[in-house]
Amino acid sequence: MSEPSDDEEEAPDESWMATFADTITLLMAFFVMLLTFAEFDIPAYEELSSALANTVGGREAQTTTQSLKIDVQDIVYGMQADQAVQVTSDEKGVVIDLDANAFFQPASAELVPAAIPVLTKLSETLASPNYELYNIAVEGHTDDGQISTDKFPSNWELSSQRASSVVRLFESNAVERSRLQARGYADTRPKVPNRDLQGAPIPENRATNRRVVLRLHPMSIDERDAYLRAQEFKLQQEEAAQRALAAKGPSIAERLAIQPTPDQLTDGQRQIKLALDNVIRDAIVRAKGGRNLTNEDIAELQTEVDQLSVAREPALESYFSTLEGFLNEERNRLSSVPVSN
Repeated sequence: MSEPSDDEEEAPDESWMATFADTITLLMAFFVMLLTFAEFDIPAYEELSSALANTVGGREAQTTTQSLKIDVQDIVYGMQADQAVQVTSDEKGVVIDLDANAFFQPASAELVPAAIPVLTKLSETLASPNYELYNIAVEGHTDDGQISTDKFPSNWELSSQRASSVVRLFESNAVERSRLQARGYADTRPKVPNRDLQGAPIPENRATNRRVVLRLHPMSIDERDAYLRAQEFKLQQEEAAQRALAAKGPSIAERLAIQPTPDQLTDGQRQIKLALDNVIRDAIVRAKGGRNLTNEDIAELQTEVDQLSVAREPALESYFSTLEGFLNEERNRLSSVPVSN
């Protein structure tokens, strides 16, 4: 039997291909999982990204939701409201429990004065660009003690109105209203049992169940896109309004500012000056709502000035000249406007 030739090549070792294929499969599964989180569970995606950064990147990484929770906790402790406010998190975001006994008048949806600074500070944080893409659902909850008044026929109305009171305060402090929701759950979702096994009320549990809950959850991908489009459209509207205002020029009230009546005028001259001031007021009223003066408006105003001209004196000349100059400018403006067919 002949010996194998030394220069005969050995078959390449391809055992590494199995490991490589397994790695590619795992990476594909990983990115599919990331995509699933990004579409349906943004907080879970943030948590995973943070964990990867900490483990693989070797650096501290804080998610937006974690930052929001810390900022809210800082507000609560900084304003010494930790006895009436609890800050936790759920699978979707940050949860803030407000003790209704500390935030509202008894059996009322009116906020107590001490609660307003805390809610105002919270709203300022939620309105900031850092947390602009978080929805804010405000839930009102009551105990099982039934209310029945003209304003609140049942616990449904009371819980809804309390949630609405918080929503209105947030909106008045520049939180975009499309991010807000007000929900009233009455006594249908108690945090702890309102009564013991014998049916007797448990006062401390009832107090716990009287609460307003803020749920701060990041928007989904579709919600973010819709929100950003709406904000862009709103910005375009504001810019268009500013351009229209700039093109229109100063208002009549700015062009015809009523001057103080000089002390040296005689009583008769004062009466004419006051009458001229009323002509200016008439012009401002006619242009109310941003409308332009018409030829008819100008003619009627000119008639008012002409009637007063019988008492025209040097001491009043500047007031007459100002009004006449204004009316001439308005006539020129109307004559330069093209007539549509």
